[in-house]
Amino acid sequence: MHISSLVITYVEQNLLRIEAQEKEIFGVAIMIDWDRWLVKWHVEFLGRQWNFVDLATLAGLVYLHYLAILAPFYFTWPAFWSAVALYYISGVGVTLSFHRNLSHKSFKLPKWLEYFFAYCGVLSFQRSPLEWVSIHRAHHQYTDTWNDPHSPIRGLWFSHVGWALDYRTRFGSYEARLKNVADLKSQAYYRFLHYTYPLHSVALGVLLYTKGGMHFLVWGMGVRTVLFLHAIFGINSICHTWGQQVWDTGDLSKNNWLIGLMAHGEGWHNNHHAFEYSAQHGFEWWQIDITWYLIRFLQAVGLATDVKLPTETQKKRRALCNKISEESLKQK
Repeated sequence: MHISSLVITYVEQNLLRIEAQEKEIFGVAIMIDWDRWLVKWHVEFLGRQWNFVDLATLAGLVYLHYLAILAPFYFTWPAFWSAVALYYISGVGVTLSFHRNLSHKSFKLPKWLEYFFAYCGVLSFQRSPLEWVSIHRAHHQYTDTWNDPHSPIRGLWFSHVGWALDYRTRFGSYEARLKNVADLKSQAYYRFLHYTYPLHSVALGVLLYTKGGMHFLVWGMGVRTVLFLHAIFGINSICHTWGQQVWDTGDLSKNNWLIGLMAHGEGWHNNHHAFEYSAQHGFEWWQIDITWYLIRFLQAVGLATDVKLPTETQKKRRALCNKISEESLKQK
């Protein structure tokens, strides 16, 4: 049997297994849309109950997109470079701090530096470290099942942004809120950021407007924030729908080069799901991973310690090509 046919067969078997698990647990008949790798599922938008958090999130997203639309009318090179700088600074706050450091503990930093990067992440308009980490840990615990906060099995729109507008989907109830981040809730700094995080973005917007008027506000807040928001949203939607799957993860995670570039290396998502603890996501030389380069630099100067990476033996065990070979031998 041709290797490409084996790959397709193996992936389809995993998708069917996921579907069977959903039916068994929830008694819901889910139809796989093989053409687009999506499950046809109607997600309520206007017909559901909206609370204050949902409405505030929607208002913030609309305002930021409005600013981004104004970009051609307020272009200046200083404003453009301010957006580039903030894209990187706030971006690594999410990828290095929220994700690899706080969610997965892939490495350790001195507290002052850990807190600095976490603050940078707060400026990305992606909520507090507590909430971001809570959602992400739930994603890995329930990947591509009905309990996953943002899986495309509920539809591409839902996995991209719909989940962010539905507070009940993220936590189910107020009592379930942030139940998996006790390690962070015990620290006063993260509790402070959780209750004040919108104020920091507002303060940044005021500072940008004071320094450069609407030009800096449009580019430094609007364009920069919208682009990175969709880069991170794309990990949930695009990287679980389109791309290359090279590891036996039993889920829909894919490596996607475009998201890899836009999200500082986070787009090598199948790599990440195969080795969640790894501080490095881009394993091949051509898999650009800006976040890993920064972690490696911090390690070289003695600031990042206990940096976790998969061994070659662990990689061989999870390689999809090896798994497919085993399956083909069984078929023979």
